[in-house]
Amino acid sequence: MATSATPKLTIPGGSFLLESRRPEEVFTPEDFSDQHRLIAQTAEEFAQNEIIPNIEKMEHKDFSATRDLLKKAGELGLSGVEIPEAYGGLEMDKVTAAVIADHIAKYAGFATTWGGHTGIGTLPLVYFGNDEQKKKYLPRLAAGEIVGAYALSEASSGSDALNCRARAALSSDGKHYVLNGEKMWITNAGFADLFTVFAKIDGEKFTAFLIERTFPGFSIGAEEHKMGIRGSSTCPIILNDCKVPVENVLGEIGKGHVIAFNILNVGRFKLGAMCVGGARSSLDNAIGYAKQRKAFGKVISDFGLVREKLANMAVLAYVGEALVFRTVGMMDSALEAVDKSAADAPKRTLKAIEEYAVECSIIKVWASEMLDYVVDETVQIYGGYGFVEEYPAERAYRDARINRIFEGTNEINRLIITGFLLKRAMSGQLGLMPAIKQLMDEVLSGPSMGEEFEGVLAEEQKLVSSAKKLGLFAAGAATQKYMQQIEQQQEIVGAIADMVIGIYGMESALLRTMKMTSSRGEAAAAMPIAMTRVYLAQAIETVDSAARKIIAAVAEGDSLRTQLAILRRLGKHDLYNTIDLRQQIAERIIERGKYTLA
Repeated sequence: MATSATPKLTIPGGSFLLESRRPEEVFTPEDFSDQHRLIAQTAEEFAQNEIIPNIEKMEHKDFSATRDLLKKAGELGLSGVEIPEAYGGLEMDKVTAAVIADHIAKYAGFATTWGGHTGIGTLPLVYFGNDEQKKKYLPRLAAGEIVGAYALSEASSGSDALNCRARAALSSDGKHYVLNGEKMWITNAGFADLFTVFAKIDGEKFTAFLIERTFPGFSIGAEEHKMGIRGSSTCPIILNDCKVPVENVLGEIGKGHVIAFNILNVGRFKLGAMCVGGARSSLDNAIGYAKQRKAFGKVISDFGLVREKLANMAVLAYVGEALVFRTVGMMDSALEAVDKSAADAPKRTLKAIEEYAVECSIIKVWASEMLDYVVDETVQIYGGYGFVEEYPAERAYRDARINRIFEGTNEINRLIITGFLLKRAMSGQLGLMPAIKQLMDEVLSGPSMGEEFEGVLAEEQKLVSSAKKLGLFAAGAATQKYMQQIEQQQEIVGAIADMVIGIYGMESALLRTMKMTSSRGEAAAAMPIAMTRVYLAQAIETVDSAARKIIAAVAEGDSLRTQLAILRRLGKHDLYNTIDLRQQIAERIIERGKYTLA
């Protein structure tokens, strides 16, 4: 049954730090419509019946199998959900895109290929192409008849993309741009047909070009031998007097950075969804192995330390789902205001998505680091077999590592999180500075009763409120000391980002659980309640630790002692019996043999 799922109000990006949201204002996986569930089922069946049986072929670089799968995905409509109907797509919401990404992630090698094709390989055209370009390429991309790729990185400019060396010059007859240079680590390069390539016209104007594989002067280097995602193709591309028709300039000349950064931002929430899907798959494998592996006369799923690992993995999957779909739900709400038939629809769509740049970067960092933890613990549960290629734990471990580099490194994304928030605060778009001042005034006025919360999860609401106060206090102390120069203090900027990430994760998990408790009752929501309590207990320690790190760096002597005393007061909270909570979670998922909330 379809639900009244998507919140109708438009929530400002980053406002979670300053405002309390009600459960009914957030989108959660429990709010999926019948259509979302049907597409999830289609993607799941495609992964189980088509992708998994072809893993060995793709691991050994049989890219004919990969192209066949891309075509089948196109036939099922899985590759055209973000392409307008006028150009052969389905033009569906961002929740649908995230749902598919989640289920495609059963095998990271193909998920990387599919993501490179449907995301960074196609969306530049969707958002920046002219009508002629869209008619020429989008229907074939949607159908999987041709494969897309995105060429931004170079050997000397990965995260520093604007420092590219590839050059373009207009030909004497004015009909072509002639490109020279080399691009590195290009996903799908070994078999892609259409590339979005970035180069500087006359060495200055950073511009995007649509380059077909058959264009003169365009060639592909050798396949990279990668640590992970071996089922995907990664090659350099070489531009040697490559002739590109002038009509294949994508977007505006000199505005390539607008394309580059917007497309990476869109990719971050889908990468997060893939990480969450991959984590659930690894957890299910770990549960299955732990239930049949015996040691000391009993199955290892009976051992407390193994159960603790399984419970932690399940908790993280739950929180990851909450983070991804809360964010995507906000995007879809904002996008409801966009007239899809308007000439400026692509521009307004990107503007609506950009509103949540902070949340997208949070998802990317949190989910990629979460997946690394999950696959590492999966190897540990498998023991020696986890180190052997024959078992799924080994491949998942290798495949996961790239996610902390993809779509902007996690270090870059941490800088984006804090930098974007501070930029909005300085411009008055986000009331961060008034909120910090108000908190400082409260602190100076002495101890107060604090906020009052009600219901089953009253203590959890108080804990999230405490985390926000810790974050605001530490960020306020740092900005007060460094002012405009704070961006030069990367360790402090990173610590602020860690607090922001922790706060968003805590609140997202809590709101999801509050919503489930309200609709299903406390007893039916026992698992989500236990998962939320475990995560909040872990995350408040992360927020508190980051706050202490910042205060120790910006204060000394009596000021340091005073501020640490304030932190202790702001972060004061009761302890949960997390051992018992994890036992409850582990018992249920082991009994069911898979990740479950029931």
